[in-house]
Amino acid sequence: MKNQLLIAMCTVVLASPVLASDKEKGTLADVGMDKTDGCMTGPTAQFGRYVGDWDIADETLSQDGKTWTRGPGARWHFTCVGNGTAIQDFWMPNGGGFGTNLRMYDKDKGAWDIAWTNKGNTAMAHISAVQNADGHIVMHFVAPKPNPARRITFFPPDENGWNWQLEISTDGEKSWRTVYRIKATRR
Repeated sequence: MKNQLLIAMCTVVLASPVLASDKEKGTLADVGMDKTDGCMTGPTAQFGRYVGDWDIADETLSQDGKTWTRGPGARWHFTCVGNGTAIQDFWMPNGGGFGTNLRMYDKDKGAWDIAWTNKGNTAMAHISAVQNADGHIVMHFVAPKPNPARRITFFPPDENGWNWQLEISTDGEKSWRTVYRIKATRR
């Protein structure tokens, strides 16, 4: 049921550009598609602080675990949806492809429910996230569960941008190794 709700919400948000935007019916901005004020207060501000357009420098750890190799980079755009209802982002790697997340805060759980999909994928991943005391947002895959286990961490932004890392665990989530990392700078 939860995954069906996430899919329905993503469908509405992803289909929203086809909504009418004439003067009689208003624009998407009028229904809160581009307003950011609702995403900058309360728990929604946890991801709201990433709203904007970012250049991404990325690196991948070699199989032997000794060398970091620079990737092709990407553009990552975060936007406030529904004046604080959700944060949606668009991942656009240099060289083609794209993906999107829809991030909704669940006050009852004190956690984020996130739906992720990308070009060529016929399904969505359900991800849960919690901000820890250090301000890091730590994400874990709910379904489908990847093998090996993965977690993603967003680090708090500063005036220069922000960092992000993907870690894997091969020992039942007792220890983690960073295998992919990015540095975001504002476009």
